[in-house]
Amino acid sequence: MADSSEGGGQDRAPWAVRPDQSRGRLHPEPGGDPRSPFQRDRDRIIHASAFRRLQYKTQVFVFHEGDHFRTRLTHSIEVAQIARSIARRLRLDEDLAEALALAHDLGHPPFGHAGEEALDSQMRPYGGFDHNAQSLKVVTLLESRYAGFDGLNLSWETLEGLAKHNGPLRRPPPYIAEYDRRHPLDLSTHASAEAQVAALADDIAYNNHDLDDGVRARLFTLEEAAALPLIGDAYQEARAHYPGIAPDRLISETVRRVINWMVQDVVAEAGRRIAALAPRSADDIRAADRPMVAFSAPMQEANLAIREFLFQRMYRHWRVNRTIQKSKRVTQLLFQLLHGGPQMLPRSWRDRAGEPGSAQAAMVVCDYIAGMTDRFALEEHRRLTDPNVPG
Repeated sequence: MADSSEGGGQDRAPWAVRPDQSRGRLHPEPGGDPRSPFQRDRDRIIHASAFRRLQYKTQVFVFHEGDHFRTRLTHSIEVAQIARSIARRLRLDEDLAEALALAHDLGHPPFGHAGEEALDSQMRPYGGFDHNAQSLKVVTLLESRYAGFDGLNLSWETLEGLAKHNGPLRRPPPYIAEYDRRHPLDLSTHASAEAQVAALADDIAYNNHDLDDGVRARLFTLEEAAALPLIGDAYQEARAHYPGIAPDRLISETVRRVINWMVQDVVAEAGRRIAALAPRSADDIRAADRPMVAFSAPMQEANLAIREFLFQRMYRHWRVNRTIQKSKRVTQLLFQLLHGGPQMLPRSWRDRAGEPGSAQAAMVVCDYIAGMTDRFALEEHRRLTDPNVPG
């Protein structure tokens, strides 16, 4: 029987996560709030400082390279819209899927994957750096908005989805393993269907919007991308439907169609997998031997072709390579200077850093840098390296 309790009267499937059966929060809070626990989670994420900073954290381009390219904030909003659409079609809890989509990039450092690779290399002696683990750390420790606890005190289901939305964690990153010892997240199973939806929505948004940004940045042409499966079909359909369409509208019409086809594919494939499993609860989804929310094999192949094209023509374009190398150097130097001289950290961070060069200093410096926006990282680099810039 479908569930329509809490959360706007959603007609939920039996295998959807039920807000009235949430496993609760690490720190119990008084009841009486008319919102469901996942609506409260979503609202806390949106009001978090880390969420606001996503506005100036970029995907591929550094913030000053153009006002029209995606940032982590616009990407997260687009992922949330796609996740909510898929969750509605599958009769899942839309609020949980949306909360996970909005929170999934909170742990990304400045400068996109370049910043992540640089931090990972500097943190290798201390367990490395993983942006998914950092997202969990942000919402369970680093945010400091509430008097009664560190972090946002999100519900168990949201934390579970953040930790393992990409699948079971056999060898979790250090922070996830540490947190799991205090508040077990069942790391050996799959996450809920809602978390799986958020992960697929991320893939859909990421590839399609990088295609859009890549064309608009003139790293490649739409006609070159149209040689790919799926992209070519969408391109030809848009041109046939709108003869003489302007190029900027043609790319939008092409990407819109590809997103729609991918969403339809995920809904159909998830429907087939769920029908075969015949789950009776959200825990049946978690205990399955494979994800229930996935692309079909042909769509997965097409998606991989798009990803490979973007890797070759966008992420390894000479202009992007220059940005990547500069961004890595900035991130590495910031880490080295502050790790060796934690007395240069702002007071609230310095008090926790311990001795110069220590493991504790490395952890604190890593958290400090990971929270930076592109703009702040560049300003901090200038303050630490240019004698003419006041500290």
